Amino acid sequence: MEKNNSTQEFSYGEGLEENFFPRVVRDVETFKTDAKSGSEQSSLFESEELSDGGSLAWTQALLCHLVMFSTWGVVNSFGTFQHYYHTTILADYDPSSISWIGSTQVFLLFFVGALTGHLSDMGFFRLLLLVGSVMIVVGMLMTSFAVSYWQLFFSQGVCIGLGNGCLFCPSLSVLSTYFNRRRGIAMGICATGSATGGMVYSALFSRLLPAIGFPWTIRVAALIQLVCLTACNLGLKQRVIFRKSRKVFDYNSLKDLPFIIFCLGMFFNLWGVYFVAHYISLFATAILGLSFQDSVNILIVLNGVGILGRILPNIIADYFLGSFNVLILICICCGALSFSWIAVTDRGSLYAWAAFYGIFSSGIQSLYPAALFSITNDPKKSGSRMGMFLTFISFTALTGAPIAGELVQRHGGKYLQAQLFSGTTIVVGSGFLAVARLLENRKLLVKL
Repeated sequence: MEKNNSTQEFSYGEGLEENFFPRVVRDVETFKTDAKSGSEQSSLFESEELSDGGSLAWTQALLCHLVMFSTWGVVNSFGTFQHYYHTTILADYDPSSISWIGSTQVFLLFFVGALTGHLSDMGFFRLLLLVGSVMIVVGMLMTSFAVSYWQLFFSQGVCIGLGNGCLFCPSLSVLSTYFNRRRGIAMGICATGSATGGMVYSALFSRLLPAIGFPWTIRVAALIQLVCLTACNLGLKQRVIFRKSRKVFDYNSLKDLPFIIFCLGMFFNLWGVYFVAHYISLFATAILGLSFQDSVNILIVLNGVGILGRILPNIIADYFLGSFNVLILICICCGALSFSWIAVTDRGSLYAWAAFYGIFSSGIQSLYPAALFSITNDPKKSGSRMGMFLTFISFTALTGAPIAGELVQRHGGKYLQAQLFSGTTIVVGSGFLAVARLLENRKLLVKL
C-alpha cells in the first residue's frame, strides 16, 4: 500500500485493482502511538461514499446470505428438532422444556451482539468469524453424539448459540457499510439465507433421518455448514474499522427516544413471532392429526415463502416507502395473521396459513436491521448500536417460545391462549413502532 501525500485509496487484499472498489475507503492515518498511554491504535478507515453496488459489495451480500444459511437456517428448522426430541430422545420432557434448547440458541445469538458488534467495529471481524464458525461446527458434532437433555442443551443451545452470536451481528454491521440506497435489497439477499437454510435443513432432516439415523444426519448438516462458513471466512471483508478504545455500549443511544421506542416495539413483535417456528410442527401432528412428513413439509413451506418475504418488502422499502414504514405495515399484517391461526382447523388451511404467515414474519426479520440503520446516522456506530439492540431483544427469544409452550401445557394441549399471546404481542409491538416512526419524523409521507 503506497501513500500519496496525506490520503490515499485503500484496497483489500492482493491482486485487487484500484478501480475494483472505487473511492470506498480512505486511509486517514495508519497506526499511531498515543503519547500518554503508549497504546497502539488505528483510526477509522472513513468512507467517502457508499458504493451501492459493484462486484465486491454484492459478493459480500451473497456471502452474508451463507452466514444466515448456516446460522438462522438451523434456527428456523428447530421445529423438526422439537418434534423429533419430543417423540424420541426427550419423550419424558414436556414441549415447553424442550423449547428452551432452541430459545437459548436464539437468545445467545442475540445476547452477545453488544460485545461482538463492538469487537467488530474495532477490527476483530475476521477473528469473530473464525471463532464463530468453529463453535458452530463443533456444536453440531457434539449434538450428533448427545443422548440426554443437558447434552443437547449445552451443545445445540449454548455452543451453537454462542457461535451464531459471533457471526450474526458483525456480518450485518459489515454488510450495512457497503450500501446506502440499496441497503434494504442487500439486507434482503442476506436475510433470505435463513429461509433457504430453513428449507434445506428441514428437508435434509426429514429425508436422511429414516435412512441414516439422527447422529449421521446432524453430521451431514455440520459438513454443509463447514463448506459454507469456509467460503465466508475466505471472502468476507471488513470495510470500516475503528480500533480506538471505545465503550461496548453507546450510552448516547439511550438518549435517542426513537431508538428506545424502536427497541421496545421489536421486543414485543419478536416475542410473538418465534412461537410459530417452534410449535407449528407439533400443532400439525397433535391438534390436526397430520403425519410427521406433513409437519416437516409445513415447516418447509413456512421457510420457503420466506424467500419472497425477505426480498419483496425490501424492494418496496428501497424504491418506494422506506424500511421503517414497510416494517410497520408488515408487523400489523403479521399480528392479524397470528389471530387468524385460531381459525385453522384442517390440513389445507394450515398450509395456506403457513404460506401467508411465512411471508409476513420473514418480512419482519429482514426489515428490522435496515430500519434500525435508517435511524443510525453514524456508520461507525452501526455495529455497537445493532449489538445493543440485539442484546435487548434477546430476552424475547429466550422466553417467547417457552411462555407460549407453557400456555399450551397449562390448557391441556390447546393452543388458543398461546395464539392469543402471539397475536397480542405483535400488535402491541406494531403500536410502539408507529410511535417511534412519528418521533423520528412526523411527516407521514416521507420515505424512512
